[in-house]
Amino acid sequence: MSSYKIIEHEYDVVVLGAGGAGLRAAVGLSEAGLKTACISKVFPTRSHTSAAQGGISAALGNMGEDDWRWHMYDTVKGSDWLGDQDSIEYLCKEAPRAVLELERYGVPFSRTEDGKIYQRPFGGMTKNYGNETVQRTCAAADRTGHAILHTMYGQALKHNTEFFIEYFALDLLMKDGECKGLIAWNLNDGTIHRFRSHITIIATGGYGKTYYSSTSAHTCTGDGNAMVLRAGLPLQDMEFVQFHPTGIYGHGTLISEGVRGEGGYLLNSKGERFMERYAPKAKDLASRDVVSRSIAVEINEGRGVGKEKDHVHLHLDHLDPKVIEKRLPGISESSRLFADVDVTKEPIPVVPTVHYNMGGIPTNYKAEVLTVNGSEKTVPGLMAIGEAACVSVHGANRLGSNSLIDLVVFGRAAAKRAAELVKPGTPHEEIAQSETDKCLTRFDKLRNGNGENSTAELRLSMQKTMQSKCAVFRTSKTLEEGVNEIRKTYDGMESISVKDKSLIFNTDLVETLEFDNLIRQAITTVDSAYHRKESRGAHAREDFPKRDDEKFMQHTLSWCNGKETKILYRPVNKTTLTNEVQYFPPQERVY
Repeated sequence: MSSYKIIEHEYDVVVLGAGGAGLRAAVGLSEAGLKTACISKVFPTRSHTSAAQGGISAALGNMGEDDWRWHMYDTVKGSDWLGDQDSIEYLCKEAPRAVLELERYGVPFSRTEDGKIYQRPFGGMTKNYGNETVQRTCAAADRTGHAILHTMYGQALKHNTEFFIEYFALDLLMKDGECKGLIAWNLNDGTIHRFRSHITIIATGGYGKTYYSSTSAHTCTGDGNAMVLRAGLPLQDMEFVQFHPTGIYGHGTLISEGVRGEGGYLLNSKGERFMERYAPKAKDLASRDVVSRSIAVEINEGRGVGKEKDHVHLHLDHLDPKVIEKRLPGISESSRLFADVDVTKEPIPVVPTVHYNMGGIPTNYKAEVLTVNGSEKTVPGLMAIGEAACVSVHGANRLGSNSLIDLVVFGRAAAKRAAELVKPGTPHEEIAQSETDKCLTRFDKLRNGNGENSTAELRLSMQKTMQSKCAVFRTSKTLEEGVNEIRKTYDGMESISVKDKSLIFNTDLVETLEFDNLIRQAITTVDSAYHRKESRGAHAREDFPKRDDEKFMQHTLSWCNGKETKILYRPVNKTTLTNEVQYFPPQERVY
């Protein structure tokens, strides 16, 4: 691959991704004196963390009594007992400290009358181990992710993190099972860059764009996950895809759970507050998987609204307009722009929309990537954080506002662990040229594709298959059809067409590389869903409606070599980190 100009870089640590997790890690690494690079395919403040609306969970107790153990119980229950309880303990115990750190960094949180951080109720968040709702979600109006992202980017610049912006990461550099860095393509000038690092931290976000309708940005293509697969490592729990109950009908734009936290409610065509049937205690603030399935049932049984009876209504019009203006300004604007709705006078048309990926790169609570090779072990030199990672704190279903706290707690944990492992300025090992050549061979093949299949057509085929065959409700029949259809789409890559052969801001090639990443994750998602013959959290099998703890209280591990997958399982970690809390045994999940 001598035709490509390669520029060399050496860093103590490279962070791939500049969302909330990547930036929090970069700040911690730079503060610790490690030479840190942060690589992003978009400008950092355009990262998808900016779309997070409702808030960040932490048991601060600013709006009434709270305890991190209650938060832990809610998270374990929300995960449908698939979450690892050592990681969940770490998340919930560290959450208050992490949020107060954000406050000190300058995040402009909304305030109570006495100047404390404002907290709102959120789905699945309770006090006294499920007895009543609690206000635990710290908010900056309805733009919390935006506020965190901008603040952390400023802090990263302050602490001299070096940014490589609009660089597209291609593949990891591996040597004897260890990660030694990565290869990236500079979209601005067409050069190829080889980054050598002692630790590479993947923070590339989720892969929501495998689906046709999602709240995800077009950049959410799970690039880091696919790089891990191509390195011969597994992904974990890919079958668990969260549908947010309230995406704007016809657009997929997110309407925050914070709306229901502030008193909004759902109605069907009969004017019924139907959530009272499905979750008598929590009602509209049940966990997301419960609300999404409830909406789907209402629609399937003919009680949807609109001409096609294919959505429901979310009402805010009973709320004080001043409350909406103060606490939900972004929602009001989005509803006007995308649904032509004045929320003070009329309901928002909503429908469940793909929102979050619980699955991803398996890690421990220190953010170190795990694999299985006879026995569980870590992959030296490789970490993962944020939505790209599967710690697993979310298990089969993530509670709303637990994603932002996941970003900052484990971003911080990754930086802390890297500072323990790496001595600044340690010399780098040589890496065989064959690793770079392997990466560039794939790159060159896609760049010079002259087949008859366009990337857009293949991507649409994949998205439509995922939307129809691996949706809110699943069956053996639909999943088997999905497996076959996704493989046919993958086969179409052999005759893919890339018309633009240039190397400078070639969006045709960027989208093709992203599709190559997405299709691998689509395959592992559908295969993993087909093999999990139970219902748990966001994975609802109509042919296996009950949770099966005896067979499936375990994580799915999936390898994908091209279109072929291998499925193995790892037991869920049932031990806590400390004696400050006891293991929460499985029980029926009722809201």
